[in-house]
Amino acid sequence: MSTRIVLLVTSPRLPAGLLTAEAWDTVRSGPVFAAAESEQAVALRAAGVPVTVLDTDAQGLLDAIGTAPLAVWLAGPHGDQPFARQLGLRLAREPGLAELELMYGSWDPPGARLLDAVAVMDRLLSPGGDPWKRAQSHRTLAPYLLEESYEAYDAIERDDLDELREELGDVLLQIVLHARLAQELPDGRAWTVDDVAATLVEKMVRRNPHVFAGEPVEDIEEITANWERIKREEKARDSVLDGVALSQPALALAAKILQRVERGAVDVPLPAGDDLGPALLRLVAEARAAGRDPEAELRQATLEYAEAVRAAEIVGPAE
Repeated sequence: MSTRIVLLVTSPRLPAGLLTAEAWDTVRSGPVFAAAESEQAVALRAAGVPVTVLDTDAQGLLDAIGTAPLAVWLAGPHGDQPFARQLGLRLAREPGLAELELMYGSWDPPGARLLDAVAVMDRLLSPGGDPWKRAQSHRTLAPYLLEESYEAYDAIERDDLDELREELGDVLLQIVLHARLAQELPDGRAWTVDDVAATLVEKMVRRNPHVFAGEPVEDIEEITANWERIKREEKARDSVLDGVALSQPALALAAKILQRVERGAVDVPLPAGDDLGPALLRLVAEARAAGRDPEAELRQATLEYAEAVRAAEIVGPAE
């Protein structure tokens, strides 16, 4: 009867020792070998499973296994693919010597690579990391957050989903970087990326009772109304304009303020006069009344003008 060699692969992003029942049964049924020490090896030993470190090749492992009917190779964080390939080729040359089996003792849950992003950012901002990032503050980074958000918006406008994936990564970088900087805040004001995620999760659950609390709703309009109602209950505000982001582009800001005024049923007339500012504000109000987005319309007109400029540059000046 040939030996069964199990290549046990585990997720480096989960706590060591967090294995499936099948994996635990397997490591307790035969000798366990590994190429190097690891947290997983330490966890197995703590549970009474001996782990032998072998700095060897495929033949060395076969010699160490001897006549054991079952042996486990505890793969490293990156799967030990070169060694597994070498072992597979060695066994293919001599059928019947042993059977190689791949077993996943644990695997990455969805979102596990976010842990990598947090770990990399921690390395960059720790002593010996990146001096530029260590010198930043929330204020100095603020323009980059806007810039990366606009670049993601542009990718959406172009319907370039591959670029959107990359640009969203740049937005995520800003979020992780701000959270890591916040860990250094003094006087008990520090917070972490886990606090950011926890606040987000609590908000999503609280504002979606039709999903998490079984609250009946009839349509999207009722869902939106519930969201706004819950939001008002959460935040004690003195004005319908509280919470409006004042740093957004002027046309978008005007449209948002007019929307809040309409929703709050506040009767304030638009400014009169022929000055440019009041005239533009009245145009925004007219656009909203017609169900049109003034920011998007101006953007589209500007982009079309930009294309005309590029075309004129190619043709050259008229004789």
